[in-house]
Amino acid sequence: MKYNDNSSDMSRDKVIVKTSVVGIAANVLLAALKAVIGLLSNSIAIVLDAVNNISDAASSVITIIGTKLAGKAPNKKHPFGYGRIEYLTAMIISVIVLYAGITSFIESVKKIINPEVPEYSKVSIIIIAVAVLVKIVLGRYVKSVGEKVNSTSLINSGQDAVLDSIISFSTLVAAIIYLLKGISVEAWLGAFISVIIIKSGIDMLKEAISSILGERADAELAAKIKKTVCSFDGVYGAYDLVLNNYGPDTFNGSVHIEVPDTYSADELDVLIRRITEKVFLEHNVILTAIGVYSRNTTDERAVQVREEVEKLVLGNEYVLQMHGFNLNEERKIIRFDVVVSFDAKSREKVYSNIIKAVKSKYPEYEIRAVLDTDFSEE
Repeated sequence: MKYNDNSSDMSRDKVIVKTSVVGIAANVLLAALKAVIGLLSNSIAIVLDAVNNISDAASSVITIIGTKLAGKAPNKKHPFGYGRIEYLTAMIISVIVLYAGITSFIESVKKIINPEVPEYSKVSIIIIAVAVLVKIVLGRYVKSVGEKVNSTSLINSGQDAVLDSIISFSTLVAAIIYLLKGISVEAWLGAFISVIIIKSGIDMLKEAISSILGERADAELAAKIKKTVCSFDGVYGAYDLVLNNYGPDTFNGSVHIEVPDTYSADELDVLIRRITEKVFLEHNVILTAIGVYSRNTTDERAVQVREEVEKLVLGNEYVLQMHGFNLNEERKIIRFDVVVSFDAKSREKVYSNIIKAVKSKYPEYEIRAVLDTDFSEE
């Protein structure tokens, strides 16, 4: 189920494609110039830099393909859409970068073992210097657009382009050193460049895999959603917020609300519909389910017990919150959920200690507490 405005989705896709096309054109041109200069000057570092530009162009092509596929409309087989394909394309790009780094390192080691003397010209120096400037501008442009439209693929491509500018600058420095001192550091520089590329590829791959596996909800977004939910009269709190990511800026979720135990089913229905609508309009998040905790409001004994239990529970440094409290005097049952931080050495031990403390305070009651998780915990 997706309520996103198709026109805005199309606008985002067009921005990504346009930016990728700019990247392809720039990288193909730079690769051609560097390949010619590298071959004419017998420079392995410049040739590897050209290969790196080709890999960047390929990355942009993959980004375009991924964006087009991710924009497909939901269907019976994939009712949540194809947005996660963007994470797969980001992973493919990182693998390309990693492969380029490994092959470059192998070639550089070969040149270290069997060195060749480069032959630079003033024209080649000037072209390399221009390439450095182009890469800096291109990298910043692509990365800024990626951050603006929340595209991991573009952000990765932009970071890679910025890295390329550093690589191109190092080849420029190597050329100047050779012209001034007659010392060739080509092969060693190529190996160093390769190590940087490999590290960049590994970092990108880790980030892409993390996105595919699923990460915790953005704490700021979660806080805003909870604030919106709690803005309604009669809602004492919003808990257990879970956000499922189905692509950049595409979230479905669920939440529990705590309301007075006097609310009728009709009142709850109206309230839940209003909350769902407001959360979508303000945060573009679809709440597919809203659970309900009823708070004892008419029983003074229940209110008193709640305050005492809350004091006991929140006295533990690793407890983030307690919610869903309910006292059933007739059946002698105390219910509540307790959220224990992941920072605790043993969440189960903290939970066990809480049960013992509450049971000690109210031995005549059965304690039914749930060890809960805050999926947006900072």
